[in-house]
Parts: sequence; structure tokens; C-alpha cells
Amino acid sequence: MKTQRRLELLLEDLPCEYDPHEYYETTDQLLEPLLLCYESLQLSGSGVLADGRLADLIRRVATFGMGLMKLDLRQESGRHSETLDAITKYLDMGTYSEWDEEKKLEFLTRELKGKRPLVPPTIVVPPDVQEVLDTFRVAAELGSDSLGAYVISMASNASDVLAVELLQKDARLALSGELGRPCPGGTLRVVPLFETVKDLRGAGSVIRKLLSIDWYRDHIIKNHNGHQEVMVGYSDSGKDAGRFTAAWELYKAQEDVVAACNEFGIKVTLFHGRGGSIGRGGGPTYLAIQSQPPGSVMGTLRSTEQGEMVQAKFGLPQTAVRQLEIYTTAVLLATLQPPQPPRELKWRNLMEEISKISCERYRSTVYENPEFLAYFHEATPQAELGFLNIGSRPTRRKSSTGIGHLRAIPWVFAWTQTRFVLPAWLGVGAGLTGACEKGYTEDLRAMYREWPFFQSTIDLIEMVLGKADFPIAKHYDEVLVSESRRELGADLRRELLATEKFVLIVSGHEKLSQNNRSLRRLIESRLPYLNPMNMLQVEILKRLRRDDDNNKLRDALLITINGIAAGMRNTG
Repeated sequence: MKTQRRLELLLEDLPCEYDPHEYYETTDQLLEPLLLCYESLQLSGSGVLADGRLADLIRRVATFGMGLMKLDLRQESGRHSETLDAITKYLDMGTYSEWDEEKKLEFLTRELKGKRPLVPPTIVVPPDVQEVLDTFRVAAELGSDSLGAYVISMASNASDVLAVELLQKDARLALSGELGRPCPGGTLRVVPLFETVKDLRGAGSVIRKLLSIDWYRDHIIKNHNGHQEVMVGYSDSGKDAGRFTAAWELYKAQEDVVAACNEFGIKVTLFHGRGGSIGRGGGPTYLAIQSQPPGSVMGTLRSTEQGEMVQAKFGLPQTAVRQLEIYTTAVLLATLQPPQPPRELKWRNLMEEISKISCERYRSTVYENPEFLAYFHEATPQAELGFLNIGSRPTRRKSSTGIGHLRAIPWVFAWTQTRFVLPAWLGVGAGLTGACEKGYTEDLRAMYREWPFFQSTIDLIEMVLGKADFPIAKHYDEVLVSESRRELGADLRRELLATEKFVLIVSGHEKLSQNNRSLRRLIESRLPYLNPMNMLQVEILKRLRRDDDNNKLRDALLITINGIAAGMRNTG
């Protein structure tokens, strides 16, 4: 009862005055007497009793622990650097962020090997830094029984991982000293998240550097059963370089990370940070898992599910069971019968060439065209999204109006609303056109038939092209976009048609979604509802931009946004 009461107090954020010896702090502590009872019943010939309700209870405790579900923590790597800046300045050691990578690693490794806390209890730091320190304090109090992974977003160096390990160790040492006993549970596993194309290209090197450090390798073996988890981000890489290039860079990054871990005899779990839309790595689960690089799914896999997709996939018991069956089947097949790698080096070289052209076309439009940002704000409801109470995070990472600081979710969300779904296909047509014009059409068709990754990539792009609507996108431009920028929209629509043409050439299909009739029927059945909502949204945006304080118009806009998102089956 005291264990239950302590958990209730934790949920209510109230202090617990019980002695730690009067309740179970961890799942292992709770399992110990249950397993002892089970073993005793078996030895005394009462196996029927042992395998009944007691076995069910043991399974529940082993599966759900004492907190039902573990939560991951996530923080940007820059916040940890700011925290270590404050600490090293306070200790007159210099400014951590100004050191080169080797000096950082030397400092972090030395402190990790030490037995004293680094952070003085009397230190006074800015609120943002204090928030980071407080987070590690809470993590030390709860331990790995309640928390899962500590994910470092925008990770790019080995020092990003060791910085978290040091702050985690420091918080646990400080708390242990106050309690006069070890902290509950174990340390959280630290998971670097590689998001941009540049960081994905360096992911394997970062993991190799980490595992070459004796302290870190021993820590992984001792505290995490020789298991390294690495997260790859689909959203920012797609916004950074376009969907096609992002898919190829993600594929290569996974190959390199797996190879790096194999070199040191360390097992790896790849954590896929997917969104709900194709532009952010979404798509059919089975297809996605079956197209991973060989050796990247060895009985383990983690993947995010976006909010509205959780409801769609797990909202009912029947659909939840079906989704778990899909995950289980796909992971088992990918483990026992790994997907085929590219048959010949020529295919990889061709992918590099298509990716290069695709990325150049994407970036020349999105980042280098001086008119694009203004066109984006006019042609989509992105500017109005910031005033609406939707989403769990700010639309931007920093107070800048540029595309670079815009989060991937509102970026994809805005284009999905206009039915142009530009992030999922921009640049693809240019890449495929270049390859076909050089005489590689038959090679591309062979790649589509025989290479699961390439087939999956083309199929997903074809699927999203089936959702794109040329007339609707054109209507947004005609009503909302300044006349001087409408030619940019016309160019993009011509590129959409070219992309459709060459995707069909590669796949060998006569029309979009030819091999997915259920999707075609689904799209066609929703058009009578989607089209009026888009027309209404255009008119509301037109009026709202003349009268932006009109709350009735804002409410009406929110209704159209929700309706279109439901009709398109995803937001961002």
C-alpha cells in the first residue's frame, strides 16, 4: 500500500515522507518477492497456482513496471553546452563552448572517470541553465524505472553525448550524497539524434569516436547490456534537403552507424523519428521497415508515432492489435530475411547523382530564391498557424522569419493544407529527369523492381502525388498570392506535373496509385468534402488578412484546418 501511495504522491507532485525501506522504489525490487513466490510454488508442486494469477501479475510488472510507461526526455545539444559554459566559467576553467572537440572530450572523459560532483551546490546560474540542471535532478530522483532515453536533438559530435553523461552522473552523485544511499534505478540511456543532412553524414564517425573511448564503451557494456541506441530524424533532414535526398542520406547513415557498432561488438537499436506525413518520413509501417538497410533491424526497432496517427492506428483495440501485428511481422522478417542491398555499385552511384540534382533543385527554390519565403507566407496559412492553439511546440526554434528556423511540422502542415504537399516531391522530378535524360531509365526501372528501399521511396512519393491537387493549389495562388509572385507558383506547378510524369516512367504505372486502388478510392471519396473546405479556407484567409483581429474568422479558419487535416489523414 505504501508503494501505491508513494506513486500517487509522485503523480500529484507532493512530497513523500515514507522511509525508502518501507516501499518498493524499482520494478526489480517489486519483482524479487513475486519471483520468489513463483519459484517456491513450483518447487512445492503447486505449479497450477504459480502459472495462474501470479504469473499474470509477474508479466504485468515485468512489462509495465511501476509507472505503466516510461517517458523519454529530450533536449537540444546547445542547451547542454550553455550549461557547461556556466559551470566552467564559475570554476574559472574557461568557456566550454569555445574549446575544440578534442579538448571537450578530454575534459568530459576526465570528469566522468572522477568520483566527485562537478557542479558546486552554491552555483548561481541563469534560469535556462537552472532548468537543465533541475531536469537532471528529477531524472536522478526517478531513475530508469520511470524514464527511458535521454534524446539529444541536433547532435553532431561525440562531446554532445558525453556532456549529457556527465550532467547525468553529476546529478546522481549529488542526490546520492544527500540521500546517503545510491539513487533509485539505473542511468538513462543517452540517445544522439542526428537530424540535418550534414549531421547524418557524420553519424557513423560520431558513433565510432564514442565507442573508441574506453570509459564510454565500458559504460555501454556494463550499464546498458552492450546496447547503443541512435535516433535518426526524418523531419529536419527533409526540410533541409528535400524528401529524396533525405531518404538516401538516412539510408547511408543507418548503414554507417550499424557498421560502426559492429566494429566494436556493440548491438544497436535505430530509433526512427518519423512524422505522420510523407514529407516527414511517414508512410505505411510495414513498407518502411522492410525497406531499411540490411542489418539495421536486428530484432529491435523504435519509431515515433505522431499525435493524430496514434488515434488513427491505436484508437480502437482492433486497430491497435493490427498495428502491433504489423510491427512484429515486419521486424521479424527484416531480422530473419534482411532486405536486399543495391545489387550493384552503379545503383548507388545513380542514387548519389539523383540525390545531388534533387537537393540542388530543392535548395535553389526554398533557400536561395529571394521570392520564395514571401510566396510561402502568402500561398499557405502558415503565418496564421502561430495564432491558433494547435500543436505542442512553438512553430519556430528561434525568433526568425526564415525557413531555416521554422520547425518541420508547420512547414509540412502548411503545404498539406493547400493540397500542394510540396515538401514531399520538390526536387524529385529534377533528379529523375536528369537520370532519364542521360539514358538510365531502364536502370531506374530495375532498381524499382529489385531494390526495396528505392521501390519504397518511389511508392511513397507516388502516393503523395496522388493526394496533391493542381487546381486547388492554383486557386490558392490566384486568390492569395501577389501578382508579382504568381509565376513562381506556376513554375512549381509545372514541376509537379513533371515529377508525376517521371515517377510514372520509373514505376511503370499508367496512372498514380495504380497499385494501390484502396488509396485511390479513399482519395476520391473524400474530394466532395475536401474541395469545399479548401475553397472556404481560401476565402477566410483572404478576409482574415484584411481583418486579422476578427475572432470569428479565426474560429472558422481553425475549423477548415481541422477538416482538411482529417481529410488528408495527417497534419505534419
